[in-house]
Amino acid sequence: MDIEYNEGKLDENICRLINKGFTEYDKAFDLSPNYKEFSFIAKGNGEVAGILTGKCLHDEVKVSDLIVTEKFRKNGIGSKLLKSVEAYFSDKNYTSISLTTYDFQAPKFYEKCGFELEFVRENKKNPKLTKYFFVKYL
Repeated sequence: MDIEYNEGKLDENICRLINKGFTEYDKAFDLSPNYKEFSFIAKGNGEVAGILTGKCLHDEVKVSDLIVTEKFRKNGIGSKLLKSVEAYFSDKNYTSISLTTYDFQAPKFYEKCGFELEFVRENKKNPKLTKYFFVKYL
């Protein structure tokens, strides 16, 4: 058996195989994966100002990435993107929104946005890479 390393997007057939496998496994436990990827894009004056990407699985919404371009920072765009996620998914049978961030990124920002700190994974070699795990219950 050979094992290959892959970077970037997976082939569509591989994605179907993964989704089929998880769906069948979930059904064995009387669950529905309802997996989907999503994004919210903030635009100002025709320019992309910020992007939030994520995934839904079972009853959880996971924020994967949140970036506001430097030109548009300090204008509340990150908060608006998070509020958009919450508003969109709050009435769709999801119980929580979760996300992670590093120490050098935005732990205080997520707390200000109403996320609860669940735990911290300390990085002893590089404290800037200490990871914070947040949740917001819907």
